[in-house]
Amino acid sequence: MKGVLSISFLFCCLLLLLDSSVSLPLCVDSRAPFTLNKTLGFCPYNGSTCCNSTQDAQIEKQFRASNVSDPGCALVLKSILCARCDPFSGELFTIQSSPRSVPVLCNSTIPANSSQSKTEVEDFCSQVWDTCNDVSIVNSPFAPSLQGQAGAPAHSNATKLSDLWQSKTDFCTAFGGASDNSSVCFEGEPVSLNKTGTSISPPHGLCLERIGNGSYLNMVAHPDGSNRAFFSNQMGKVFLATLPDEGSGGTLKLDESSPFVDLTDQVYFDTQFGMMGMAFHPDFAKNGRFFASFTCDKSKWSGCTGRCSCNSDVNCDPSKLGTDHGAQPCQYQTVIAEYSANSSGSQPSSVHTSSHVESAKPTEVRRIFTMGLPFTSQHGGQILFGPDDGYLYLMMGYGGGAGDPYNFAQNKKSLLGKIMRLDVDNIPSAADISKLSLWGNYSIPKDNPFSEDKDLQPEIWALGLRNPWRCSFDAERPSYFLCADVGQDVYEEVDLITKGGNYGWRVYEGPYPFQPTQSPGGNTSVNSINPIFPIMGYNHSELNKNEGSASITGGYVYRSTTDPCMYGRYLYGDLYAGAIWAATEDPQNSGNFSTSRIPFSCARDSPIQCDSAPGNLLALGYIFSFGEDNNKDVYILASTGVYRVVRPSRCSYACSQEKATTTTTSAPSPSPSHATRWSVLSGYLFLQCSFLLLLLLGSM
Repeated sequence: MKGVLSISFLFCCLLLLLDSSVSLPLCVDSRAPFTLNKTLGFCPYNGSTCCNSTQDAQIEKQFRASNVSDPGCALVLKSILCARCDPFSGELFTIQSSPRSVPVLCNSTIPANSSQSKTEVEDFCSQVWDTCNDVSIVNSPFAPSLQGQAGAPAHSNATKLSDLWQSKTDFCTAFGGASDNSSVCFEGEPVSLNKTGTSISPPHGLCLERIGNGSYLNMVAHPDGSNRAFFSNQMGKVFLATLPDEGSGGTLKLDESSPFVDLTDQVYFDTQFGMMGMAFHPDFAKNGRFFASFTCDKSKWSGCTGRCSCNSDVNCDPSKLGTDHGAQPCQYQTVIAEYSANSSGSQPSSVHTSSHVESAKPTEVRRIFTMGLPFTSQHGGQILFGPDDGYLYLMMGYGGGAGDPYNFAQNKKSLLGKIMRLDVDNIPSAADISKLSLWGNYSIPKDNPFSEDKDLQPEIWALGLRNPWRCSFDAERPSYFLCADVGQDVYEEVDLITKGGNYGWRVYEGPYPFQPTQSPGGNTSVNSINPIFPIMGYNHSELNKNEGSASITGGYVYRSTTDPCMYGRYLYGDLYAGAIWAATEDPQNSGNFSTSRIPFSCARDSPIQCDSAPGNLLALGYIFSFGEDNNKDVYILASTGVYRVVRPSRCSYACSQEKATTTTTSAPSPSPSHATRWSVLSGYLFLQCSFLLLLLLGSM
């Protein structure tokens, strides 16, 4: 009985530890794999890998020290140790953020819904046991982490699996796992994903309905999960709107004469300036905290008082920059300011129901970030809260100037051309802010990349961006953080953002080497970086021949059920061309995408009649941004109005997966996210494990 309880308890704990995320090529340190310039000397990983030559040598040293005499077991052990070089090692060696000594070993035939390439493999975990169970392995990586459980001896210096574990079942319960469509396991060789071939052909078209006439830069779904959303314009006004049900014939309920908050007195508005982003705290419904990202003019507003990003720390002298379109260096500044929808609370910990608040005061609660801009363009400004970590991400462009002359994007001491990750829940004292040379009221997440790369400014999450314009997290796979990055003269790109990733600018523009016309700030050599190239994009020449007449606008991975033929595809567009693309990942969870430019048209029964271009085509005008509501329906924010993706049949587009309906139905309630469903399940498992533990202790 005691042995059964022990195994049950261990199995239950392992279930609790299983990660709720899905496969994505990531290394153990959460960074993206890189491409080797030469073959590793010991481990059989070429091309994309997570090991450099130094790490490869360390693995070889560990293998030699294990002193395995049996050739068969030696081969098995080598493959397991070298799995740290696998592009999927981040998942293979990690269970819910807890590191493992060995990868998850495949312990069954791979099922039909597996993302891995082989439809059937050997039970590799059993193979490891059968090959090595009676072989001595010095400093064995298979020593149980839960010694004294599952029949393993409480104290042992044993080197054989048969001495460390009572049976193959115990061993594979601890180290085994199966592959499915959202996870991978190790089968003795580099992980290879299956090219599914499912729904590779692009949809016939994207059907849109026009529900509003206003022009907005930002849309954020209300954090309370309702059918409301916030819209903001470039001038600095934020509106709270009610979204109509799809197909209901209703329009956007938004009163432009009564904004939720009016920040126009603080925001400097011009072609390249204005309110660029907004974000609502994950607990907004309780604490009322929301944040605005905008540019200010220090010659017109006393609150515009940040340090200049051109300074001695980054080898830049603002006195040598000169004026840019009549502006002095750092006259314009990027600001992240915090506001409150609560009438009383100004502290992060204040609790007050804000779900039904219809307006807020434009009184700044706290200055999160202020930084002077060297030039008058390319400063990004979007802000987002990470769905898993709750940190605030700030997307910052390189700051302007033709070709990034001061190489800010590659300068690890500069915050220009970067994605930053800030903790706005733990505000340091004024003394600590000064001591740490922070740019405002925030703290640094301890797992930011600077913890491994001391040359990086601690705020930096990723670098080598030119001008990120609209980033989003996949609602079903938060590890997929996609950012569109505006190009210079040749290429527009979308990047898959990972911890510490370097996306190449200005060494590269997209996949092409870039040659700056001037370099007073110095250059970065090609061989000194491991650039992560775009997962998708397009050449300017694909749209037209006019230099500078292309500018990408990032969108969302479509996760609504409204258009089932669009499900799982990443939608993005071009500001000027009015073009839209849909990208499909294949194999799933591989990070490899194929893209197709797709036609779009206006629904016959659109609540507001759409404008037409020559040829009876829908004229969107400029595509400023995309939005997503709580039902995961996707919106296009254009110069001609607000559009929503609707059922394909409303535009006579064929989609075999669309269910025919003759009645208008309300949009479905948002289904629980993968993380939410896992949270509920893990709570249940925790109770079951606790019960088993009590039984186990009582039987001792």
